[in-house]
Amino acid sequence: MFDGYIYTEGSEKPVWEDDKIVGFDIATRIPYYRGIPLSMVHDVEVVVDGKPVERETIRFSADNGEHWFTLDELWTVSSFRWEYADEAIVRVMRPDGLGAGEHDVTLRVSIRVAYIPVPFSGENTRKVVIPAS
Repeated sequence: MFDGYIYTEGSEKPVWEDDKIVGFDIATRIPYYRGIPLSMVHDVEVVVDGKPVERETIRFSADNGEHWFTLDELWTVSSFRWEYADEAIVRVMRPDGLGAGEHDVTLRVSIRVAYIPVPFSGENTRKVVIPAS
């Protein structure tokens, strides 16, 4: 139902630190019709070219990058909300980011809500072309 919103097309960008690319960001929207506290984000999964990204390398921000949380930290964050109208940023800490060339990137976001007994998710895969620098 919300799969088309899970991975914002063209949102990929490198993460720079000390003049080196140390990861990449992609934008996402919530797979639900209302906002939730970050503690209700059940999981975020990223797959690049058929290989799952290690969950320890994923960071999440729902306030345009002002505050970042690991996936394990998200479960404890009740003071920040991810609103329906806002894009969140999923950051993958990975040497050289996506690297030049063509990549298939899948983003899956799972959330929990109080009156649904199991987590539910949205998923989208995009073909991404990163130009050589």
